[in-house]
Amino acid sequence: MQIRLENVAARHPAARRDAAAALRGLSLQVAAGEQIAVIGPSGAGKTTLLHVLACALPPSSGSLQLSGRDPWQLPRRQLQRLRGELFLAPQVPPLPPRQRVVTSVLAGRLPHIGLWQSVRSLFYPTAIAQADAALARFDLSDKLFDRVDRLSGGERQRVGLARALVADASLLLVDEPLSALDPTRGQQAVASLTEAARERGATLVCTLHHVEMALRNFPRIIGLRDGELAFDLPAADVTPERLQALYAQHLHELTGPAPSEELPAAVSPHVVMHCR
Repeated sequence: MQIRLENVAARHPAARRDAAAALRGLSLQVAAGEQIAVIGPSGAGKTTLLHVLACALPPSSGSLQLSGRDPWQLPRRQLQRLRGELFLAPQVPPLPPRQRVVTSVLAGRLPHIGLWQSVRSLFYPTAIAQADAALARFDLSDKLFDRVDRLSGGERQRVGLARALVADASLLLVDEPLSALDPTRGQQAVASLTEAARERGATLVCTLHHVEMALRNFPRIIGLRDGELAFDLPAADVTPERLQALYAQHLHELTGPAPSEELPAAVSPHVVMHCR
């Protein structure tokens, strides 16, 4: 899917009237099948950009076109169909804790199957082999029938990425997919994601805090700062000096280490009951 942003400004619906826009005057073009990483310090507008591209947040000014279509000029039904061609993977995937992993992964197919099949899949999952293949890319096939609340934080994050792989989407929007992963798992996850997108010709836009991972795995790097485009360059041209300028006053985010281990899932404390 092609992306074209022209002088886009965007503001979160919950933001104060006098608050600065999260995106300001952003212009960008992405070719179909291209893979880009978006980097920048916290508050740069990276997540807001993904929400605009996912047709979840309309620009307050400027224009967005996805393969020549302005989403906000489409009739409601056509907008819903367009949203079915997109997949947004948030940093914390919305996985029901008591759901089986297979069901959570196959939820990525819901925009493309009928209502009856969607309801049936909650109790009798179909396309189990597809879910298993997606999980295998992230070394999670042994978790296929586990409950989500039995997974670590890193495993949940990888389940969310596996869900993206089963979605029949031509635009994959992935927000900070490595926040709960150690460096080895993180590299495996990014490599699996980029490889799967390349195999099906999907456009991939991924926000990353881990700058080295972005430079290693993506041919094109977008730098955002204070809601504005700082640079749009091939990875080989992103110099240490440019990164220092991008992360000025936020150098701890540029040099901070990646998590050393996967974060455990939140577990409720055990309650000991005594019978009298």
